[in-house]
Amino acid sequence: MELLKCINLNKSFGNKKILKDINFTIPKGKIIGLLGKNGTGKSTLIKLINDLLTITSGEILINGESIGVESKKIISYLPERTYLDKSMSVDEVITYFSEFYDNFDAKKARKLLKDLDLDTTQKLSKMSKGMQEKVCLVLVMSRKADLYILDEPLGGVDPATRDYILDTILSNFNEGASVIISTHLISDIERILDEVIFIDDGKIILTSSSDELREKENASIDEVFRRMFKC
Repeated sequence: MELLKCINLNKSFGNKKILKDINFTIPKGKIIGLLGKNGTGKSTLIKLINDLLTITSGEILINGESIGVESKKIISYLPERTYLDKSMSVDEVITYFSEFYDNFDAKKARKLLKDLDLDTTQKLSKMSKGMQEKVCLVLVMSRKADLYILDEPLGGVDPATRDYILDTILSNFNEGASVIISTHLISDIERILDEVIFIDDGKIILTSSSDELREKENASIDEVFRRMFKC
């Protein structure tokens, strides 16, 4: 059984169609890149999978079941923008996550935050945007989820920190789980991708194994992306 399946998925806002007949499946144990230019429907698709928007038509299945309360328990989601209460300290956020999510591993979170030299007594409001994003990523990766969905996880961090974050993703997602990463920083993440999904103008235009795509095109995924989306 597929971990995630989108069937004839459509999303409109008024008369504007944002997603058009989206069909794809994601198996267990894979890291998938959801790749496309800004405004092509990536974040809308992610919000639908997380049941944060209402589907216009079609269906999304998680482990064979329609999305809802149960799917939210097994999806760990990192939104593009920080959503935490910035008046809270990191320690307070860890306590909150421990009480809210049955599958949250506070011990793992504290270890990862220590690796990043982040002071857990500090309030989020006193942290830089990049530091806040690191905290959010650690919280998401410290849940024992079946599906991790990361929307632009590298956007606010410096290049020196990106490799650490990618290694954190690689070594900390639950065994047998899958990860969807939406990003425009393709050259930074392609080394960890098993598969890619290219989306443009609300439609899936390519799905492929990363290795097969590189071999077929004799180019990196970043180069293929630049060719396909050349202005």
